[in-house]
Amino acid sequence: MSVQRWVVSASFGASLSLLACPAFADCSALPSWSALRAALTSAVTAGNGGLGFNMWGTLIANDGTVCAVAHSGATVADQWLGSRVISAQKANTANDFSLGNGNTPSTSLFPSGLSLSTANLYSAVQPGGSLYGLQHSNPVDTEVAYSNEANQTGDAAFGTSNDPMVGHRIGGVNVFGGGLALYRGGVKVGGVGVSGDTSCTDHSVAWRVRNNLGLDQLSGVGGVSGDPTHPDNIIYDITPNPDGGTGISKGGFGHPTCINTPDQTKLPPVH
Repeated sequence: MSVQRWVVSASFGASLSLLACPAFADCSALPSWSALRAALTSAVTAGNGGLGFNMWGTLIANDGTVCAVAHSGATVADQWLGSRVISAQKANTANDFSLGNGNTPSTSLFPSGLSLSTANLYSAVQPGGSLYGLQHSNPVDTEVAYSNEANQTGDAAFGTSNDPMVGHRIGGVNVFGGGLALYRGGVKVGGVGVSGDTSCTDHSVAWRVRNNLGLDQLSGVGGVSGDPTHPDNIIYDITPNPDGGTGISKGGFGHPTCINTPDQTKLPPVH
């Protein structure tokens, strides 16, 4: 085969391969790293109860690709290091288990889509819950979370625009407060995850981050909270189980309270 024929053949084959592969989500549909960091820093300074710690925040696109990772503190050491990956897990979970693209069947209970925060999943995944085992269904890709690239650069790149997770699918499921789906005009465009304090405070901060970014446009999108102005808000309806063990959530989507639990009713309404 001549060189010219080989080049043409290889190019044609590569084109077919590209056509056969699924398109990756466009991170340009989401805010930039600097916008995330500014929104996160602003949200952390609001009244969120908890311990008053700095936070990690992650933005994930519709296909699970990590688009931005930031921290509110001046350095990596200013917030829990373990919360970096947890924030990505939360963003991935909220994105994975929320809907809103105009294609939900009209016969659905939520024809305009359903937004589930990670806080809404807590009770459902406990033993005996309707979603028990969900937290083990989509494990974190440890090569993405703790790659050789990360080892080579050290933790200096963590939380910067060059965080090693950016551009890769992280996976993972997290089932306590801090993860929310992102919506623009009622259409889901990804997820945001926040971690670094109590899970109740994580939810509060994530809510404010979403609001600060203007990606809380859930008009018509349903939730399990019963409040259309806060459809995917955290729900504190767990009562003690008389038989011991995990408390019972009246609605099935409850979340336990935390140290210095913030008042979720003071969170801004969605748009």
